[in-house]
Amino acid sequence: MLILFILVHLFTKNGSAVPVARPLDHRSPADSCDDINSCRKLFDIVWGCVATIFACTWVSVHPNVPPPNQSWLALFWRRLKMMLVGIIAPEIMVGFAARQFLGAQTLSKEYGFSMTHGFFFCMGGFVSSTGYPVAWLTQLEEPELGSEFLKGIQKIRAKEIADKSKGDALSKGVALAQGIWFTTQCLARVHQHLAVTELEVATLAFAVVNVFIWLLWWYKPLDVQLPIIVGPPTPVDTQPITPAQKPRFDRFIDSIVGYLEGDYHPLSSTSVPSFWSPPMSGNFQFGTMGITALAGTVFGAIHCAAWNTDFPTTAEMRIWRSSSVVIVTVPVVLFLDALLGFNLEGETEFILGETGLAFALTIAEMVFYGSSLMYIAARLILIVLPVAELRSLLPPVFMDVDWSAYIPHI
Repeated sequence: MLILFILVHLFTKNGSAVPVARPLDHRSPADSCDDINSCRKLFDIVWGCVATIFACTWVSVHPNVPPPNQSWLALFWRRLKMMLVGIIAPEIMVGFAARQFLGAQTLSKEYGFSMTHGFFFCMGGFVSSTGYPVAWLTQLEEPELGSEFLKGIQKIRAKEIADKSKGDALSKGVALAQGIWFTTQCLARVHQHLAVTELEVATLAFAVVNVFIWLLWWYKPLDVQLPIIVGPPTPVDTQPITPAQKPRFDRFIDSIVGYLEGDYHPLSSTSVPSFWSPPMSGNFQFGTMGITALAGTVFGAIHCAAWNTDFPTTAEMRIWRSSSVVIVTVPVVLFLDALLGFNLEGETEFILGETGLAFALTIAEMVFYGSSLMYIAARLILIVLPVAELRSLLPPVFMDVDWSAYIPHI
């Protein structure tokens, strides 16, 4: 309802809001763009943003190994859904990548895996001869099959795993070049005191946050479709586990904060969930939350960079500013709230008592859900506003960068 109200307000022609005054530091005092050689069109603005968002998110998304015997359409839809998540909530993808990165590091330290082996393990790339994933650390420590799984994984060379990746230097280079070019254009416009649209600011935020994902998933194979069989050809008989189906909302929360013990059983499926990463220790969770909070804060800070840009109405300016502040502060609040929740366990019950501990946990839970709802609303607003702003762009927006100013003249 909030988004609908904002849309109705923005597209109402007889709105009472007053246009925001244009800053006085534009390159040219003229309010028109008459020279076609020094101007850009609305299509150029939109196409540059769309191309950058698509290039960044499509290449940065590294899905887990899918279930067997899926059609190309199912594989495409699976990756497209992850891409949409990366566009709507890139912080979730950063958290997912951080969990798998720290998981791969843990496997590298404890079992001598390479980072490529660790990522392949976390993404469900290893399966037993009967087809169930080998994706839990406890599976490597089983008295009957653990050593066999471990030996089988260690025998596989990192090059063999990397050979399954569909990504190469060219595809990543094209996406990186598009992101760098777009960022350079934005910086040049700021340097030459040219107006930057809110859509370009939002796109720049996507490009920067996707750098986090690229770095975290640097060694993760891209778009692997078939797993590698490890372990003995005839494993010990195991009784498949049929876990209770969790509600959709709980599965959504698992995809954000990570899976806990009992949330998923490898023996019950032929592939890991789309946002699966092996559960790790408390320090692992703190690291994941810290990286996610950092990415979310950076994402919001870039939106705050448009604090003094041109807005069609004062109402839009205030909505943008307040929403930007929300997405800057909420990741930090959620991180501190999670730390508080972890610290409330253990000896805290002895200090606060059972009633006091229950009250403190209730407050922490209310802060978590309340902040999350505020964050979701702010993110939706910052998706709608840049598009709505295109209906009323001021003339200075269409002035193009004078690249000749950066060419040395003798």
